[in-house]
Order: sequence, then C-alpha cells, then structure tokens
Amino acid sequence: MGQSAGEGRTERDEDAVARFVENFAAVFVDAGIQRMPARVFAALLSSDAGAMSSAELGEQLQVSPAAVSGAVRYLSQQHMVSREREPGTRRERYRVHNNQWYEALANRDQIMKRWEEALREGVSSLGSETPAGRRMAETQAFFEFVGQELPLLLERWRERREELYGDR
Repeated sequence: MGQSAGEGRTERDEDAVARFVENFAAVFVDAGIQRMPARVFAALLSSDAGAMSSAELGEQLQVSPAAVSGAVRYLSQQHMVSREREPGTRRERYRVHNNQWYEALANRDQIMKRWEEALREGVSSLGSETPAGRRMAETQAFFEFVGQELPLLLERWRERREELYGDR
C-alpha cells in the first residue's frame, strides 16, 4: 500500500493505518452507514493528501473498482466527498475536505427543513390534537429548533476553527 503522488513522504505505519480505517469504518457502520462507503470515507480521511483515485482506493481496501464507484456515488450524494479531475487526464480523484464535518452539517440543514415541512403537513392532515398529530408536532418543533440553532452553531465553529487553525 504505497503513498500516492503528492502525499508527503513521512513514514507511516501502513498496518496501523489499515487498522484505523477498519475501526473508524466500523464506527460509521454502527451509526447506519453502509460498510463500503464507510471504508472509502475512512481511507480518504486518513490519506495525507485527502484525495485518492479509484485505483488507489481499490488497492488500499482490496476491493473492486465497482465497489469503490458505488461507495463514492453514495458519499457524493451525502456531500461527504467530492470528485475532481486529475490535471491533464481523464482520471478522477475523490477528495474529503478539511472542513468536511461543517459542510456535511450545513447540507443537512436543507434536509431538515424538508423534514420540517413534511411534518408540518402531517400535523395538518392528522390534526394537532390526535396522539399522532401531537407526536408529529413535537418532531416538527424539534427540527424547527435545530434549524434555528444550527446556523449559530456553525458560525461559532467557523470562529473556533479560525482560532485553532487559522485560515486554511
């Protein structure tokens, strides 16, 4: 499992990295993410460059190009990785960004707004005084609350990130 071009040449214990990738992926699987996307995400996150080609991912994870492709498609849809072309080639590289978690939460905000709207319709359809309507109203109120608080939390993170790491 060699390093890809562009990665730093510091010594890494590749066995320790492989164990980390599998352990971190297992945490994601426990949280409900499919195994292969979890492994691909962990591999990208642990790469010095934060980007790898399909071939590099397949070699490191010992999986087929089709498995990598399906995992990357899922991760792209979840805004967890992005695709970019290698300059001068038709090959794609897949990248996880330093502000990955911020981006993922910011994108979740839009999903939660859609859930909130759908729940509001459910409350209207069921009636707010029925047991199901009250349950939906509470769930809708929760997503409304999170939707109001999330932008404030993300702003606080931007400030904290600047304090910790400067402008990267």
